[in-house]
Amino acid sequence: MIEQSLVFIKPDGVSRGLVGEVLSRFEKRGLTLLKLEMQVLTEALVDGHYAEHVARSFYPELKSYVMSGPVVVMVLVGENAIGAIRKMVGVTNSAEADAGTIRGDFALTTAYNIIHASDSVESGQREIKNFFG
Repeated sequence: MIEQSLVFIKPDGVSRGLVGEVLSRFEKRGLTLLKLEMQVLTEALVDGHYAEHVARSFYPELKSYVMSGPVVVMVLVGENAIGAIRKMVGVTNSAEADAGTIRGDFALTTAYNIIHASDSVESGQREIKNFFG
């Protein structure tokens, strides 16, 4: 099944110059880049994107982090894209992420885990609309 996913490289990934490396991994896997844009996230966009986390204790730090610098937002498309991308990204806790995944290779902490990827087709559709209209 052809799926679309929203992926964004968070400020630490952008500032560390990892955009090309991360994008290259997705392209080598066979995913197609449909949209790509550098954005500075607004408070409203972040609150909408992370709506399920707003009341949680870690949210203020997360919000501050993703608004601390530019992010590179993309839409990737391909056969079973959501699952393929999630596997490539690795688990949220980078200390537990397998070597060879993006987080396992590049992230040092859960708080600064360099990347976001949609977790379902429905989330992907919602997130793409939020970020690209």
